Amino acid sequence: MSLLAKKLFSFGGAIKNVNKNSIRLSSHFIFHPDNEKPIEGETKKMNMMQAINDAMDITLKNDPTAVLFGEDVGFGGVFRCALGLQEKYGKDRVFNTPLCEQGIAGFGIGLATAGATAIAEIQFADYIFPAFDQLVNEAAKARYRSGGQFDCGALTVRAPCGAVGHGGLYHSQSPEAFFAHAAGLKVIVPRGPITAKGLLLSCIQERDPCIFLEPKILYRSANEEVPIDSYTLPIGKAQVLREGNQVTLIAWGTQVHVLLEVAQIAKDQFGVSCEVIDLMSIQPWDEETVCNSVKKTGRCLIAHEAPLTCGFGAELAATIQEECFLHLEAPISRVTGWDAPFPHVFEPFYLPDRWRCLEAIKNLVQY
Repeated sequence: MSLLAKKLFSFGGAIKNVNKNSIRLSSHFIFHPDNEKPIEGETKKMNMMQAINDAMDITLKNDPTAVLFGEDVGFGGVFRCALGLQEKYGKDRVFNTPLCEQGIAGFGIGLATAGATAIAEIQFADYIFPAFDQLVNEAAKARYRSGGQFDCGALTVRAPCGAVGHGGLYHSQSPEAFFAHAAGLKVIVPRGPITAKGLLLSCIQERDPCIFLEPKILYRSANEEVPIDSYTLPIGKAQVLREGNQVTLIAWGTQVHVLLEVAQIAKDQFGVSCEVIDLMSIQPWDEETVCNSVKKTGRCLIAHEAPLTCGFGAELAATIQEECFLHLEAPISRVTGWDAPFPHVFEPFYLPDRWRCLEAIKNLVQY
């Protein structure tokens, strides 16, 4: 055997041994299903994609003016959230659009202004920026600039967002802070199937235009027993998922599950009691629930996937500092994505994972 052949054989054996004895961690979080149901009655096991589909099915069934549209929506969309709806309700109510995000948003604004219920899908939140002018300068301002004579409140814009494990810089972004700055828009991020269905139905019924951001990694990794009947969850109201008295942990979307795991690790390893809050609604956000928690614990950690600078965590930190200053035992901590384009192979180092969050909790307690 030649020297080159020996080296290749040895290298191949090493790779085989590594693959045999290692476990691939395909996700940076463990999904924590909700145990409490929003309403009584029959439930069905659904993942988040199916729960969103169910909410739109209920809307199309009960509201004859409702229409659903977007790129590839006719056959279900790239994530299959609209699967089977065109066959059920026809091509005039569930249909494809050209690859033109500003056109999708503008069309939805026109429909909603004319009195229809418009559900627009942007294929990825990363591609919502061409529609930014339509959403921020038209949809958000319609009621104000007309003196209340007309509005486009029946518009809901859905968009898959966040890290997915392999999305890279164009399929992983979290743009919630951009839209939270625009008065007139409401911005919502669910954490799982139950909240996705209830919040989406609330957005569709809301009389202000809504941006509904769906953490795409949860579409199939999140499974819960979801009520089959129609129900809504309040926009602008956070949920306390775990009670504690030493540190308040705040997140939304996928990051909620990271913090739930971190809270348990902190309890087991350090004996630290953490309170976990899912903000759910970015704009408007639940200042009362957040500030009451921080006044109780005296410490606060905010975590989100979006970059640090001007991320929505900065707005939370500013308000908490103003309202809870005399109760704080340590500076407010933020654990976020970095101020850099979202990477591909280095995604695990970009995300605010459990270990970065745990270190932040340790620093807060030891301050």
